Amino acid sequence: MPSTHSLWLWGGFSLIVLVMLALDLGVFHRRAHAVGHREALTWSAVWIALALAFNAAVYFWLGPQKGLEFLTGYLIEKALSVDNIFIFVVLFSFFAVPREHQHRVLYWGVIGALLMRGVMIGLGAVLIARFHWILYVFGGILIITGIKMLVQRTSEPHPERNPVYRAVARMVPSTPEYHGQKFFTRINGRTLATPLFLVLMAVEATDLVFAVDSIPAIFAVTTDPFIVYSSNVFAILGLRSLYFVLAGIIGKFRFLKVGLALVLCFVGAKMLAAGFYKVPIVASLLVIVAILAGSIVASLIIPKKREGSEEKQQAA
Repeated sequence: MPSTHSLWLWGGFSLIVLVMLALDLGVFHRRAHAVGHREALTWSAVWIALALAFNAAVYFWLGPQKGLEFLTGYLIEKALSVDNIFIFVVLFSFFAVPREHQHRVLYWGVIGALLMRGVMIGLGAVLIARFHWILYVFGGILIITGIKMLVQRTSEPHPERNPVYRAVARMVPSTPEYHGQKFFTRINGRTLATPLFLVLMAVEATDLVFAVDSIPAIFAVTTDPFIVYSSNVFAILGLRSLYFVLAGIIGKFRFLKVGLALVLCFVGAKMLAAGFYKVPIVASLLVIVAILAGSIVASLIIPKKREGSEEKQQAA
């Protein structure tokens, strides 16, 4: 893998990210407004198209294997990011965040996520390079997380119990009222945090928790830091628009969490088995696609039991 090609890709990747982030908040979302379904679909299509175009560049410059690794990593991250959306829906509902300010929270949440994941991926790459056995630890973590998701898939998150939110709320003077899209405001000469800032901290804490699961999953596909980070970033960049697309209908995909849990278990098992058998990257991609597609189809075709019928069965 020629180093010049790697440098060109790093530079092109960084330029794409910076330009798109600047256009996103500085031009298209300069004024606060509620993101409509059509706008969200358009931006989702843009981010997916950019990811696939970048995937083609990776395929051309670094070869078919790296191209497949990026595509598989992107698909895993994209799927796991859907779980974040479940939490965002609860957070915005619990804190009654106005729709016109939700995009701003998610935008700065993405900036924080990019920085955090960059540090975590760099640390993970160093650990794997020095201690290869850490991959088996990652595999075990993924399997445990997947089983936990299967067992607790009906549990509801409690934003008010988030330790980061509680710590910030105690330490940072704040006001209970929203002040437009401001994270901080001045009242009687004092600088106070608005509820929007506290929600942002909860979003960042949520992403940190999910990163602990998703980053090891990418290392199961490849240990190349460039592929790991770029696939993470493209999945995260499309998360905001995906939220506005799915926020109103995500409850209909009730088996999606089961699918995500099975993906984590599969990837974890793949990492644990790597010592004596390496699953081909194409096979991994097909298995992941099949699991996710199956969970979505099952959600659509299997009717949901009505509460009234369940009560009648219990009474009988």
